Amino acid sequence: MKIGIPIETRAHETRVSATPETTRKLVEQGHHVLVQSGAGINASFVNDAYVAGGAEIVDAAGAFGAELVLKVQSPTEAELPLLKRGAVLVGMLDPFNAENALKLAAAGVTAFALEAAPRTTRAQSLDVLSSQANIAGYKAVLLAATLYPRFMPMLMTAAGTVKAARVLILGAGVAGLQAIATAKRLGAVIEASDVRPAVKEQIESLGAKFLDVPYETDEEREAAQGVGGYARPMPPSWLQRQSALVHERAKQADVVISTALIPGRAAPTLISVDTVQAMKPGSVLVDLAAGRGADYEGQRGGNCPLTEADKVVVKHGVTIVGYTNLASMVPADASSLYARNLLDFLKLIVTKEGALNIDLADDIVAATLLARDGEVARKA
Repeated sequence: MKIGIPIETRAHETRVSATPETTRKLVEQGHHVLVQSGAGINASFVNDAYVAGGAEIVDAAGAFGAELVLKVQSPTEAELPLLKRGAVLVGMLDPFNAENALKLAAAGVTAFALEAAPRTTRAQSLDVLSSQANIAGYKAVLLAATLYPRFMPMLMTAAGTVKAARVLILGAGVAGLQAIATAKRLGAVIEASDVRPAVKEQIESLGAKFLDVPYETDEEREAAQGVGGYARPMPPSWLQRQSALVHERAKQADVVISTALIPGRAAPTLISVDTVQAMKPGSVLVDLAAGRGADYEGQRGGNCPLTEADKVVVKHGVTIVGYTNLASMVPADASSLYARNLLDFLKLIVTKEGALNIDLADDIVAATLLARDGEVARKA
């Protein structure tokens, strides 16, 4: 089978959907891999490395014209016409964007959106959200450490003692837990909050203090259990108590990292404008939900209304980081992990003989199928 690896052309995207390592494995399986010239350059993978792995270097038409096209992000308007009708497209295709799903269906491709994979043990090896969120949590702490005007660890020097930075992490999914681990390695004092009581043990095992907001009703307890590995929207009563606690802890924090995001929903507001106004001058907020929150003064914020997508701004003396693609800031490892996710997914739709076999009885295949035969296969 011919497998195409195009250059990613969307803004701020430096990853690539195949590495020389995964290319070699695909070639060993009998596939003909067509890599667009320069596809991996931003991730430090040069053309010669792909050729050494058995790939052929082609132009954009050659990569998009393959039977199976592997992408990081969904094709742009300019790229869609390059896809062959009947081709298979696999990538992070934004399955909750109904307009994008219709465009893919109209292009006549069979599209698989890996973000929609179920959060099950069997799907862990192809869980692109987790592999990329892990990197985002790591990078968020490094960005905060760079922008924070003081040291992160406690230092005892001849000139006096420097106190350790206090870090508050909101949301303890994959990104949040990695942020805790990274901040701990840098010597910070860490507190973390999450709606799910089950993550308390994980938070504490990484060396952070869990901020507990007690549940007062059965509705609150039920919502806190989450569904499918994700947190659920909490009742207003609990959110009010959490907001009050977060406000008090954020006032004392030097760095706040917010990671709360539920796929298909607007990001919840965790850091209010009032809270930012109360934070210390020079403190840093890294908002991993930038651009996906509620509208505020004509633009979409994140977990904080003051966040501006893909910008670093200073509001009320607080530096607010709104980068929307932190994984692309670590492109070599992000691409390596993502490419392995894709390789594991292909085992479900391509036989050992190299033939396409889409088995909708497979729960992962069925969940990720976005478009087929000119129709949208799942609700956005």
